[in-house]
Amino acid sequence: MLSGSVAPDNYLREGVRRFRNEVFPAKRELFESLAEKQIPKALFLTCGDSRIDPCALTSTEPGEIFVERTPGNIVPLYSDDAAVGVSASIEYAIAVLGVHDIVVCGHSACGAMKALLHPAELELVPATARWLRYADAAVRQMGERFPNLQGPGRLKCLSKLNVIEQIGHLHTHPAVESRWREGCLAIHGWYYEIHSGTIEVYDQESSEFREWN
Repeated sequence: MLSGSVAPDNYLREGVRRFRNEVFPAKRELFESLAEKQIPKALFLTCGDSRIDPCALTSTEPGEIFVERTPGNIVPLYSDDAAVGVSASIEYAIAVLGVHDIVVCGHSACGAMKALLHPAELELVPATARWLRYADAAVRQMGERFPNLQGPGRLKCLSKLNVIEQIGHLHTHPAVESRWREGCLAIHGWYYEIHSGTIEVYDQESSEFREWN
């Protein structure tokens, strides 16, 4: 055991046991087919929030979606001078794996978006504060377009504006923009309500989110 490390809690050990003894045998053929390759259909960019389970949300199996999780489901602006893991994941999913869809999925009660509404909460987490600067434009837009919005609606509004902003950031990535202009790639904005299980999808023509049944 590594110095300073601790043994996994019982729930982790029990989870692995169930996977090895129940889940894996039931899906052995699927896992064997994935042993040397993956051919996902979509890149799913969402928050690192533990309440978001992309595979459960999309009813997909292992190997069907390529998942990238970041605080606030943020997509950094592309830069030739910065080595950002998220940018590498986006590039790999598009240029190597050849996914045909990208989903940017925000959600209700997002801690990152709450922090943007209350910047004092970021004083003890400077790395997080720097990361969330990629959402500053969404904060400005909310102030300009909805200056009188109060209460819980502010958080929901900001979360949706942030999804739209991050879609814009995707287009700064050369691999994304090239495939999108060729008509080989579709980009989708989602907002997930945790308490109800509903998904609202951004409609670019109306500039509104509409519930997806």
